[in-house]
Amino acid sequence: MKLRPRVWLLALLFSTVAVGGVASQAPDDGPAFPDIEEHFKYGSVGTEVGVGLPYWLWRVLPTVFADKLPDRPGTGYEKIGFIDDGASHGRPIGTSYRVDRVPLVGLNCATCHAGTYRESPSAPRQVVLGMPANQMDLQAYARFLTACAKDPRFTAGTLIAAIREINPDFGFFDRLFYRFFVIGRVQAGILQRGEDTAWFDARPDQGPGRVDTFNPYRVLVGVPMDDTVGTADLPSLWNQRIREGLPLHWDGNNDSLDERHKSAAIGAGATPESLDVVSLDRIAAWVLDLPPPAFPEDRIDPTRLAAGREVYVTVCASCHDLDGTRMGDVIPVAEIGTDRARLDSFSAELAEGMLTIGEGYPWQFSHFRKTDGYVTMPLDGLWLRAPYLHNGSVPTLRALLSPDERPSLFFRAYDVYNWDDVGFIASGPDAEREGVSFDTALPGNGNAGHVYGADLTPEDKAALLEYLKTL
Repeated sequence: MKLRPRVWLLALLFSTVAVGGVASQAPDDGPAFPDIEEHFKYGSVGTEVGVGLPYWLWRVLPTVFADKLPDRPGTGYEKIGFIDDGASHGRPIGTSYRVDRVPLVGLNCATCHAGTYRESPSAPRQVVLGMPANQMDLQAYARFLTACAKDPRFTAGTLIAAIREINPDFGFFDRLFYRFFVIGRVQAGILQRGEDTAWFDARPDQGPGRVDTFNPYRVLVGVPMDDTVGTADLPSLWNQRIREGLPLHWDGNNDSLDERHKSAAIGAGATPESLDVVSLDRIAAWVLDLPPPAFPEDRIDPTRLAAGREVYVTVCASCHDLDGTRMGDVIPVAEIGTDRARLDSFSAELAEGMLTIGEGYPWQFSHFRKTDGYVTMPLDGLWLRAPYLHNGSVPTLRALLSPDERPSLFFRAYDVYNWDDVGFIASGPDAEREGVSFDTALPGNGNAGHVYGADLTPEDKAALLEYLKTL
């Protein structure tokens, strides 16, 4: 089975006009950084060929098409979930930069693996690398670009005028190049991508902090699209060394960290040809021992920890301790009882198609397989991995332990922490105003299953919660 050729934004590279636009380069930026944290946040892994946009065009889209952005807090791309940490790159965390004819902005590992939390509504936002990107709405980003490209304002005159407002040095040859060789081809590439993601509209919105990982691969490897909903929570990226050899992804469909990293980069827009293996290997080595931040010690009740540990050993450890008897097992969906949509979305045919990726390269995929359930995994940094279950359908650990009290409707992406219930505040006027609604009645969003601990006494549940804070 052959990979379907991508028709995407880098059509501008077809041009042989050698006016790369020196004035249009962003200052003090590049595809790689000596500091590994900066590299994780802003470095390139080669996705620009798949999802890249010319830098200055990318900069002005949220201004020209502000009406196409989601109604969420922040300005510009923050409304989609990108994190602006005030760095001098002219772009947020999770975006990469590479020059090829023109400077291009792509996506990188931090797009999906950098999140935020606040201790209170008035507290500053804390950025945590390796955390699930609880703010990021990748589907909204794709839809925003498509809406821009379909808009009558997507013209050379309008866009170049907007660029010159923020970059007066955008010179004559830059303008000429953009007018005749860039903007039209970028528009065509975005519209093609919109056709490739038309399947979005037949499924519930993915929302922030979640993504349908494998349905896009159907398009890539030529497996016919079906009606499955594969949306699941973005995972954490901490402590990867302890995961070497364990089944990975929510359904345990691959046990190779190397393949998991490469498939994630390809899913984010890289191709086998463009994949920056050196950059990706740097990041892979770093996350082997990247620790999660500890739950604030002053918010833990030490009098309950010993009892909580005993409950954990009895109820949870067999599946979630590294030496547990079921650690790394794929628990049949009939046993665990959680929503099966994500499991069903990854078919045996798609697993076979995934094995064609990388043909001709020494790293060609060889570990993908079809499973019949969801895999057990370590719980490190559990407090910042909310909401819970594979599809993010339960907002707090307290709700997870009480299935009858799990809310059917709550709000995601409000990053103020709920220290008592262990998760993010998911109800109330602030969460409703700043968050995005999550309806568990929609396909793929079910919140049933994983009832372990449901029959504990209130005292034992409280003790267990206290212990889970420390993982």
